[in-house]
Amino acid sequence: MPSDPYTPSLLHRRIYGTVGLTLLVGLYLLTGLTGHEPWRGDDARYFGPVFSMLQGEGLLFPAIGGLPFPDYPPLYYWVAALLATLTGSLLPPHDGARLASALFTALAVYWIARAAERLYGRPARTPAALLTLGSLGLVLHAHETQPLIALMAMVALVLNGLSRVPQQPVGGSLQAALGSALALLAGGLPGAILTLPLFLLVMTSCPDCRNPRASGALLAGLSIAAALSVLWPLAVHLSQPELLSLWLHTEWNDLTQHGLSAEEIPRLIELLSWFTWPLWPIAIWALWRGRRQILTLRWLLPLLSAALALALIVVGGDLSPPAALPLLPAVALLAAGGAPSLRRGAANAFDWFAVMTFGVIAILVWIAWTAQAYAWPPGLARHIARVTPSFTPTDTLLQPLIGIGICLIWLALVWRLPRTTTRAAANWAMGMTMLWCLAVVLLMPWFDYGRSYRPAVSSLQAALVPHKAECIASTGLPDAVRSALDYYAGIRPAFTSDGTTPCRLLLTYADRKPGAPDPAEGWHTAWEFRRGGGKQLEVFRLYLRSDPD
Repeated sequence: MPSDPYTPSLLHRRIYGTVGLTLLVGLYLLTGLTGHEPWRGDDARYFGPVFSMLQGEGLLFPAIGGLPFPDYPPLYYWVAALLATLTGSLLPPHDGARLASALFTALAVYWIARAAERLYGRPARTPAALLTLGSLGLVLHAHETQPLIALMAMVALVLNGLSRVPQQPVGGSLQAALGSALALLAGGLPGAILTLPLFLLVMTSCPDCRNPRASGALLAGLSIAAALSVLWPLAVHLSQPELLSLWLHTEWNDLTQHGLSAEEIPRLIELLSWFTWPLWPIAIWALWRGRRQILTLRWLLPLLSAALALALIVVGGDLSPPAALPLLPAVALLAAGGAPSLRRGAANAFDWFAVMTFGVIAILVWIAWTAQAYAWPPGLARHIARVTPSFTPTDTLLQPLIGIGICLIWLALVWRLPRTTTRAAANWAMGMTMLWCLAVVLLMPWFDYGRSYRPAVSSLQAALVPHKAECIASTGLPDAVRSALDYYAGIRPAFTSDGTTPCRLLLTYADRKPGAPDPAEGWHTAWEFRRGGGKQLEVFRLYLRSDPD
């Protein structure tokens, strides 16, 4: 008897089923994660505490170049330092540390998928994972050294634990308690604010959780979370009380002194619109479809989590893209609840839009590569030369051949993708993975050249050869620069803010933002390094103080 043409074969199910999804997640996370230097910005900045830990410093309280770094508690840095140590024989420290982002992202995807299955049923599990992978805001931060990825994962762990409470009160409460305690260890006080109120929500809104067993488990979980959360601050207080005061002061300032103004609300809307795309339109559809059950746990749990994350952004006033990472688990859950129920016309439109969007962007990536390799189109080639004036592209056929292979495999997978309720989400996740892999293959050398501090530090080292015995002062270098100086050259400038220093060498940094003024009379420029151009211009200067007559 001939097989039913509409029944997928075993191989077909593996390619597009659990095995295929696992391979897709692995390809997405590992491509571009290693093989490049720490890039300016967060990647170099947050590698600094990891490198300090690898040197045996700042093991309890993060530090960069010997100075306390109170931005985030040490959970992410601990994991990154451990992975860098375990992979030390295979990878340089910065690549090994970056594996922590892949680990926490994978955990977040898994916990979001499991929570979606418990809240909305089995059909929502795969769309939850696919839509999380496909979100525009995740891709860059999942491939850099970024502590907020750990906070995102812990929020997902809490949501997964609380989604278990109606069926497994004790296990779910304990899982959520662990996630909440680790959220504080990952993100500080915002981690506690994002997670602890969710326990009270489940206790009051879930009809199945009002029995004594479930209520007692939730209260016990909340108590355990609060008790575990104070362990790290207590340890810091017992060892170095001044560091705890510094951390609390920083946390309080971040939460109370930088709130968004009314004029900044459009910027917030713009950030959330692209960062959570394509999750938010499907989430809105899901909420509309479930509006009559909006007060049930399946909708209230992710809604309150999203509200807490939004409130933190508004109160903290941080409009940088990483600040929106803790919002992703809640929005992904809401979108997963609506994806299986999309009407055929909307699902087909979403599917078509995904293929067309990533196809067009892939063409733009190819054009960016031809501008580097063949100076065509001329306008884009001139812009690239202005931004990275000394960059020389590698002369090899391997890049375009691999790029063509990536595009052909993507087209073949899209062409053979079965028509199921997860087709649109799968197309979006596969398109995002294809685009990231293509960008890594074709554009990684250019990105690495333009965003690494190694050339600047190497040039500075050469300029310091005649002054090896001299101390160096600085007027407040960015954290990323201090991290690079410590990592590449072991240089730790002494910070000065009043313009006076016993050091005869002074290192300054300036970019397109207002920088430190030039030193007063008696200093002359001993070295200068310019990197990039236009808005990407960075200028390093080393001043030498003249000896008195």
